[in-house]
Amino acid sequence: MTPAPFETTRSGQDIGEREPLRYAARELSPSGSVIDLAGISIGGGELVVMAGPCAVESEQQLSAVARAVKASGARVLRGGAFKPRSSPYSFQGLKEEGLRLLAQISRETGLPVVTEALDTRYLDLVCRHVDMLQVGSRSMQNFPLLEAAGKCGKPVLLKRGMSATIEELLLAAEYVMKGGNRSVVLCERGIRTFETATRNTMDINAIPVLKRATHLPVIVDPSHGTGHWWMVPALSRAAVAAGADGLLVEVHPDPEAALSDGEQSLKPGDFDLMMRELRSVAHAVGKRLPEPEASQA
Repeated sequence: MTPAPFETTRSGQDIGEREPLRYAARELSPSGSVIDLAGISIGGGELVVMAGPCAVESEQQLSAVARAVKASGARVLRGGAFKPRSSPYSFQGLKEEGLRLLAQISRETGLPVVTEALDTRYLDLVCRHVDMLQVGSRSMQNFPLLEAAGKCGKPVLLKRGMSATIEELLLAAEYVMKGGNRSVVLCERGIRTFETATRNTMDINAIPVLKRATHLPVIVDPSHGTGHWWMVPALSRAAVAAGADGLLVEVHPDPEAALSDGEQSLKPGDFDLMMRELRSVAHAVGKRLPEPEASQA
């Protein structure tokens, strides 16, 4: 078998003796893997959009967002119950109550849920309430968490670390897959560079590079990738055109009052407009994007 494009050096060996990716390499599934999330196929012909608030704040807020994004064609509800924040004084999430609300709104709307577990202490609790486990940017090299995620029995959304190379992202996926969990979706969410005009630098390059290196589905988070709501639609279109299998988008009914990341959150109306504009881009690259519920009626 031809080694994968990204290889790592074995400890104590010469630089020329490399070990290829054992589970994530493209050669293991040349046509690409399709991950099942509660009956939704990620990595197939459908462009899967995951949308919702950065943080769960209340039942009213979460319910309003979930119904709005579903009506616009989103297939998965995202929302943070545990929020890792740079400042210890910032809102840290509703924690277990947030998980309960996510599960409740999921039952009411039929949308499967993805949310983040910060470390192994909360993993079982999170997995009891949601359909997909997110390993966030700050946790991408939390190796005990990655190993535990490999045994959790839930699909894993693995976000690229803010200063991580593509090789490091793929090796993090290997940690999860080595534990027996082959249902891994990679997420490009922007990397930290010298540029200050945006929150992060959205690495569109990563999409075709990952598509060449791995069989795992690749989605893009344009909200964290830019940090500005008005840039999210343009970067979403670019990501789809570059071959992304899905998007992870933050939506809030009142971004100015959001407890977390309001400046990068779309209002429901702006999200709906973005989804309508995305359909022609998706069609051009051979992807399907569900029509709004109003159009299906």
